[in-house]
Amino acid sequence: MRKVLIVIACLLLTVVVFAKLYHIIFSLQRQIINPKGITVITRFNAPAGYTIIKPLPGSFGEYLQQLQLKKAGMPALNYKGNIARTDAYTAAVVNLSLGNSDLQQCADAVMRLRGEYLFHKKKYKDIAFNFTNGFKCDFVHYADGYRYQNDKWVLKAKKDYSYNNFLRYMDLVFSYAGTLSLQKELNTVTDPNNLQIGDVFIKGGSPGHCFIIMNIAVKDNKKVFLLAQSYMPAQDIQILQDEEGPWFSLTKQANIMYSDLIDGSYLKRF
Repeated sequence: MRKVLIVIACLLLTVVVFAKLYHIIFSLQRQIINPKGITVITRFNAPAGYTIIKPLPGSFGEYLQQLQLKKAGMPALNYKGNIARTDAYTAAVVNLSLGNSDLQQCADAVMRLRGEYLFHKKKYKDIAFNFTNGFKCDFVHYADGYRYQNDKWVLKAKKDYSYNNFLRYMDLVFSYAGTLSLQKELNTVTDPNNLQIGDVFIKGGSPGHCFIIMNIAVKDNKKVFLLAQSYMPAQDIQILQDEEGPWFSLTKQANIMYSDLIDGSYLKRF
């Protein structure tokens, strides 16, 4: 009988310890993630002792910080409306349309964010991405009515600089560009310690993959960052997390798919 009581006491003690650990982890996670926040910068608080960096006004970094998110707890969905297979890694979902085609995958999500920023800044001449075959697909040609045909522009439509036409242009880009082409047109970051919001970890290939840095927090000379991705099949752009939370670093191995890409050797910049 005494042995039974000892076993029961040990089990109760184990339950209490795990309950306390869960409470501590949950409290820390709750402090990091603010469910009421509707943007990247308001949804994710910096870890204790860290400070969110402030990008230049009007910059790509500021745009990403202010990007709207879907309601906290919403799952990442694929283009068919089903829960994405990567949803276990979802910390938040970016509030951007996905469409109903299998187009907006990993590199496409990065190009979509860059294109959205430039479109809303009305920097139409800067919106251009290379196809895998090297063809430069710029938005101005498309908006002026030209269409891609046999590796050249052919005038086929009326001028249209609307947002809906921009989305059609992005679908064209998604159809012919990918990690290989995006990796080639991005600039190498020579000093990984100088990583910035909007930088991209990318490895071109089939399959290749990439992440984009959505925010950065700093403490002394240490930096942690939020990462976003899309995946295959096409899915919502999701801000990622592992079991330790949404903030990643170059000095600690992450527990997410393609975590080996979170390395300075894969770091690129627009």
